[in-house]
Amino acid sequence: MLRRLLLMLIALLAVSAAAAWWWFGAVNAPVLAATDGDWDKMIRERIKVPDGYSFQIHARGLGSPRLMVMTASGDLLVSDHRNDTITLVKADRDGNGESDGLEVLARGLAGAHGLVLEGAKLFVAEETGVVAYDFDGRSLANRRGITAGIPGGAGHSTRTLKRGPDGFLYLSIGSSCNACIEEHPWRAAIIRFKEGGEPEIFARGLRNTVGFDWEPGTGLLYGVDNGRDRLGDDVPDDEVNLIARAKHYGWPYVHGSDVADPGLHASRPAGFAPEPQYHGLGGHVAPLALRFIGPGEALITEHGSWNRSKKAGYRIVRLSITSTGPSESVFLSGCEENEQVICRPVDIVQAPDGALYVTDDYAGAVYRITKAL
Repeated sequence: MLRRLLLMLIALLAVSAAAAWWWFGAVNAPVLAATDGDWDKMIRERIKVPDGYSFQIHARGLGSPRLMVMTASGDLLVSDHRNDTITLVKADRDGNGESDGLEVLARGLAGAHGLVLEGAKLFVAEETGVVAYDFDGRSLANRRGITAGIPGGAGHSTRTLKRGPDGFLYLSIGSSCNACIEEHPWRAAIIRFKEGGEPEIFARGLRNTVGFDWEPGTGLLYGVDNGRDRLGDDVPDDEVNLIARAKHYGWPYVHGSDVADPGLHASRPAGFAPEPQYHGLGGHVAPLALRFIGPGEALITEHGSWNRSKKAGYRIVRLSITSTGPSESVFLSGCEENEQVICRPVDIVQAPDGALYVTDDYAGAVYRITKAL
């Protein structure tokens, strides 16, 4: 009997290990390495951008590049929360069509993700706090804490940091779970603060708003939210939200376009009246960045699904905001074809000359997209 129980336990562990490998390994491992010549050829053939634009591989050999800021000299500072580094991706000064090289400027961070560069100061959002470095264009020094006490642990661990037009630093903090009532009020929220000041909650009910940005001209804040899992292939929408102070955006009681949570909707507070989503992107496309490239025009990266029977996302869409409402169109495609994935876009920055840079944490690359003059 004991031997039989041991064999059953070993079999169960094997199945669990296989399942874990499938979810976290097979789903997330690149089909081809970024150093593979076949990958290089395939991505050049498959990636499609609108007429009048060109696509090129700017840099490769990064680990899992996530968020970026551009320096005054045109280099990129790139965070990597898996390898806990900040890397300098040098501009293309020799004119050969790609970065002049990579240099790791900081190691051993604690979940490095959001970046804000202001003159000679770089702010970095880690999982449980925000730190700052002095930056001279070539190196980082004098690390010091700016704010601490950010909840960490289970669930979403990346933190996105941006400076708002009102002078506050805005920090998004994802949920600790798929769907639950949080113990810490800062989880599933955006908080804001000024250096030396106490953080305050800006908006709630945002399960994991990795990407957000302010529209030029209006100053309105828009963000993309990753909806809950395990309600089916197409439910709920991942959301674009028009985010305003002191508003609640539904999670965990309501998801997407007024989808009641099967377990928690009955527990919603009295008088609960969440803000509706501004635009639905579809189920499980995993939006990670929303970047305005002009008034009424934003680009959204869709990192791609991990929990659909058929893959969705793996592209960049253009969101147009007009007086008649929002609409979307495909801006970049080809990262996924026939269930085969070769890239997953994460972040977008726009250079002063209009060029767009895109990180890909799947192939460890940065791409450059330019428009013909």
